[in-house]
Amino acid sequence: MNNELALFHRDLGGAGLPPLVILHGILGSSRNWQTAGGDLAARYHVFALDLRNHGGSPHAAGMTFETMADDVLAWIGAQGLARVTLLGHSLGGKVAMLVACRHPERVERLIVVDIAPKDYDWAGQRAAFAAMNELDLSHLRSRAEAEQRFAARVPDGAMRKFLTTNLERTAGGGWTWLINLPALSAAVPALERNSLGAGDKFSGPVLVISGGRSAYVRAADWAAVTEHFPAATWKVISEAGHNPHVEAREAFVSAVKVDAA
Repeated sequence: MNNELALFHRDLGGAGLPPLVILHGILGSSRNWQTAGGDLAARYHVFALDLRNHGGSPHAAGMTFETMADDVLAWIGAQGLARVTLLGHSLGGKVAMLVACRHPERVERLIVVDIAPKDYDWAGQRAAFAAMNELDLSHLRSRAEAEQRFAARVPDGAMRKFLTTNLERTAGGGWTWLINLPALSAAVPALERNSLGAGDKFSGPVLVISGGRSAYVRAADWAAVTEHFPAATWKVISEAGHNPHVEAREAFVSAVKVDAA
C-alpha cells in the first residue's frame, strides 16, 4: 500500500455497535446513503465513505481498483477498526469484493449490492460521461438547465438528475464539478472490468443483494460469485432496480439487518 488518500466519510450513527462501512457507486457519494445508512444504525455503527475522486474525498490521477481498495484499508486503519462489515454498491461493490479477498482479516462480513465479479459493458455510463464532458459550465445557469442539456445522450430523467448532484456552486456564483471528471472519464474502461483475479477468494459470510428489475446480477453469474465467495447467499428484491437502497429501502434495510442477526 502506498499513495493512499485520506477519504472523507459521514458517521451515520450507531456509536458502540459493530462497524459497517459503506462504499457508494460510480458518480455517487456518501450523501446517497444517508437515509438507508441511518436506518442501519439501529444494528451497526454506520460509516459511509466517499471514494477517491468523488464527493468530499481528495482527487488524484490514479483510479484503479487497487488504489481504491488501499484507500479503504488505510481509512479502516486510521479509524482504529480491527474488523468491519463492508457493504459496497456497484463500483463500491467491486472495491469491497477486492478488499475482502485480499485482506480477509479486516472484513467480518461482506455485503455486495447489485454487482457481480465479472466484466461489464457500461454503455450507459459512457454516455453519461460524454454528456458531462460536453457540458459548458461557463454558461450554465442551473442544475435544471444541465438536465436539459444531458437529454440528448441520457434518456432517463432520474439518471440526468443524479448526474447533476455532482455539480456545485463556486464562490463566484458559477458551477464546477465536485468529482474529478477527467480522472473518472479516463478510468471507465478499466472500471468496467472484473475487479477480482482467478485466485481471489473470501471464505467469510457474504450477502449479495440484487434488484429484480436490474440486469446487473443474473442467475448465470452465481457460479462466478461462489467461486470467489463460497459462503455467499443471494437476496433478490423484486421491486427494485439497480439502486435497491433507494428504490426499496425498507426491504433492503431488512435484508441487511437479517444478515447481521
